[in-house]
Amino acid sequence: EKDYDILRLLQRNDKLTVRDIAQRVHLSPTPTHERIKRLEQAGVIKQYAALLDNRKLNRKLMVLCLVSLKEHDKQTAHDFVRGIVAFKEVVECFNIAGEYDFMLKIITENMETYHDFFINYLGEVKGIGKAQSVFVMDIIKDTHELIP
Repeated sequence: EKDYDILRLLQRNDKLTVRDIAQRVHLSPTPTHERIKRLEQAGVIKQYAALLDNRKLNRKLMVLCLVSLKEHDKQTAHDFVRGIVAFKEVVECFNIAGEYDFMLKIITENMETYHDFFINYLGEVKGIGKAQSVFVMDIIKDTHELIP
């Protein structure tokens, strides 16, 4: 339960000091620091990062692109993944089940820059059989918090 309390605090504000966290979870700083290090080493805490507002950085268009591969073999999937991870516009990529094989979350400046990306970059990735773009009109819920 103490680990969850620590994680809850860190996911809301990773700038808290160990001393601040220790005080809030009713532990001394040393065991609190040890717990945090253990959570980091176990991969529970993957990284610390600033969450940026893409709209304020002139990246106002978010697109969910559903992709089906031409062939369903290891090499085709490997080629696709290798091509996708290199694109800065693709901020998330999910391997999914169903009609499509992958879902990409793509953020660009506007429709014109997305069109350029779709035609000149995504369209050149080996192995894509079909792609469907879904344009996000509004974000209703956007959180990174896993532990309420």
